[in-house]
Amino acid sequence: MPDTPETPRAPLDRTDLAGVDAWWRAANYLAVGQIYLMGNALLERPLEAEDVKPRLLGHWGTSPGQSFLYAHLNHQIQQRDLDMMYLSGPGHGGPSLVAAAWLEGTYSEVYSHVGPDGRGLQELFRQFSFPGGIPSHVSPDTPGSIHEGGELGYVLSHAYGAVFDSPDLIAVAVIGDGEAETGPLATAWHSNKFVDPRTDGTVLPILHLNGYKIANPTILDRIPREELEALMVGYGHRPYFFEGGFDDEDPARAHQRFAALLADVLEEIASIRAQARDGRLTARPRWPMIVFRTPKGWTGPREVDGLPVEGTWRSHQVPMAAVRGNEDYTRRLEEWMRSYRPDELFDGVGRISSLVARNNPVGTRRMSANPHANGGMLTRDLDLPDFRRYAVPVSTPGHAVAEPTRVLGTWLGDVIDRNRDTFRVFGPDETLSNRLGATVEKGGKAWQAEVVDTDLDLSRTGRVMEVLSEHQCQGWLEGYLLTGRHGVFNSYEAFVHIVDSMFNQHAKWLDASRDIPWRVPVPSLNYLLSSHVWRQDHNGFSHQDPGFLDVVMNKTADVTRIYLPPDTNTLLSTFDHVLRSRDYVNVVVAGKQPGPQWLTMEEAVLHCTRGIGIWDWAGSEQPGEKPDVVLGCAGDVPTVEVIAAADLLREHLPELRVRVVNVVDLMRLQDEKEHPHGLDHHDFDALFTADRPVIFAFHGYPALVHRLTYRRTNHANIHVRGFKEKGTTTTPFDILMLNDVDRYRLVVDVIDRVPGLAERAAVLRQDLLDRRVRARRWTREHGEDLPEVTGWVFQDADNTQGSGAPGTGGDNE
Repeated sequence: MPDTPETPRAPLDRTDLAGVDAWWRAANYLAVGQIYLMGNALLERPLEAEDVKPRLLGHWGTSPGQSFLYAHLNHQIQQRDLDMMYLSGPGHGGPSLVAAAWLEGTYSEVYSHVGPDGRGLQELFRQFSFPGGIPSHVSPDTPGSIHEGGELGYVLSHAYGAVFDSPDLIAVAVIGDGEAETGPLATAWHSNKFVDPRTDGTVLPILHLNGYKIANPTILDRIPREELEALMVGYGHRPYFFEGGFDDEDPARAHQRFAALLADVLEEIASIRAQARDGRLTARPRWPMIVFRTPKGWTGPREVDGLPVEGTWRSHQVPMAAVRGNEDYTRRLEEWMRSYRPDELFDGVGRISSLVARNNPVGTRRMSANPHANGGMLTRDLDLPDFRRYAVPVSTPGHAVAEPTRVLGTWLGDVIDRNRDTFRVFGPDETLSNRLGATVEKGGKAWQAEVVDTDLDLSRTGRVMEVLSEHQCQGWLEGYLLTGRHGVFNSYEAFVHIVDSMFNQHAKWLDASRDIPWRVPVPSLNYLLSSHVWRQDHNGFSHQDPGFLDVVMNKTADVTRIYLPPDTNTLLSTFDHVLRSRDYVNVVVAGKQPGPQWLTMEEAVLHCTRGIGIWDWAGSEQPGEKPDVVLGCAGDVPTVEVIAAADLLREHLPELRVRVVNVVDLMRLQDEKEHPHGLDHHDFDALFTADRPVIFAFHGYPALVHRLTYRRTNHANIHVRGFKEKGTTTTPFDILMLNDVDRYRLVVDVIDRVPGLAERAAVLRQDLLDRRVRARRWTREHGEDLPEVTGWVFQDADNTQGSGAPGTGGDNE
């Protein structure tokens, strides 16, 4: 592709040029003031030591370039009446976006103590990176933000998530050249193969090349332009190149050149949209993007102590450190700030001048006030079909067999059908494998790239988003949710760990947002983890890891929820609940393989409402008498093993009073003082007793249950079995035996822990251990589990379906 030509056009008239430049200078003045000052915001007298913050925190390097972009985008919003939002990939440049929100007036509207005058400006400066103030990034406190940019790599995927199903929206994604080196960002360029120009909005990527990260040059700034251009063309974009601010270029010339380029880009976007929506464009368009190269720390100090600063890594954070008490630095700081000519930017009481104000859009056209960036304002409740109509009939516990996620998929398919512009399913090429095929049948898979005759279910308007990148799935969904829509992320349980850090950041965002009154709650982030640890016997050890639950538990109780429905009907009830929720991260773990069904729909709803309960039909305790032992369980496969263990105890030790407690809401195990779903000690002791042995079979790592119950009266008697990192390619029951979660080991645990049983039941104990040996030997000889396991049924001689551990189907069965 030929170089983008320089243009002699001057699209800004004298008044517009003055307004854009004044706005840029004002934003730069505010950015410097936020980093450095705690007093004398308008420089009404010479700076003194007490005007300067004792600790200088923040990032200057990216701020002037971002403010330049923002100023020009504001001008174009007014010229074209654009619905536009701004996402700052280098979000550590928080001073520039906070400055923009204050200049536009939005900041003072949502924070009355930071008014639009000199007193408000004083507070704006003082609060930045200051105890009791605001963070230095584009955090939830910043109006107009859905992307903090603290952890780099996700701005493009967030931007694309924001524009799905928002056909009039343009999301400007500013990508730092350091961020462009991350794996998630490198993959995110391919998001343009999933956006439909007819029904979705547009992402305008702007790659901001300022040459440096914290202490090193950036790759994309140091490769030849031809190579960078080829990279962007290869990603499916038409790149426009801009370079400004070097060699003492007159800012007016830089403004005119960029205004012309940006006008061309926006014209091209408008043309693509118009052609697509009137049917003239049928092929995937080559969307424009901008490579924007400016000096790092543009307009800041060129040298400090004889060392170059502007245009180098030294301007990344604070160009002059330890200013307070340094007279020379203090004078240089004042000169720097006065170089923006603040007397032209503010009136006598500190309000912005009419020259600056003319570059501000009005109302919700202000990017800092765009309702998409406060997505709860736009959220519509989902039209959910009655999940009870999808119930699996259960005449007696364990009689029916079903694939839980396949049934859930049927319900989710109908959710798609009823909510075609507000609900999507996301997954890394595992939606069919996780038995959610009905969602694909109803919604199709979104796809804008080439289609060949052997492809199935690909659709330009697909509602199922699949790309083999967990980062993109998570990023798209987060952008979709934060702009007010709903969705589900389905994944193999082991590989959701790929987005551990993204989950952390989103949970932090939600937690911070809860304390910001103007932030309207948004739909929850819902994970469906299937193909889980206990039924990955065919894929092996690499696919066996339930540890995401431990990661989730590290976050605040105000945000996190974990559900382990034991069967299909409880899964349906759980998902109806989580899709109605707001401002949570809901993790639901459910198997996809055929398994026994325990509860009728009515019982399932009651059980999910309680979150925990005694299954008296599974145990052998006597009314009015205290149980001798409690068998607890959480998770579908551990539940089967506990019920089978209780069945063995009923058969061989009929005098033993056994209570079975199933947990579907894992947080119920926690103290009510630690989590809002937690049980008080009285209710917990009523279920698990205050002094009897508790054998708990858990889906995940045993330590998590101990962590949740460490405050409990009977914690010393709680013995947990779960995954202990013993995995391989083998049979379903052998995996359970490797980790001591099988029914035989659970009964042995009861014998070992109930006082007096070790002597009385020694023969039974030996027999159970022998059964484990025989079961393993059978797998080695026959390649499958032995019949007494696969053919086991719960107290129903007429049931020939079996409710044990049938063979595991393949990934696409």
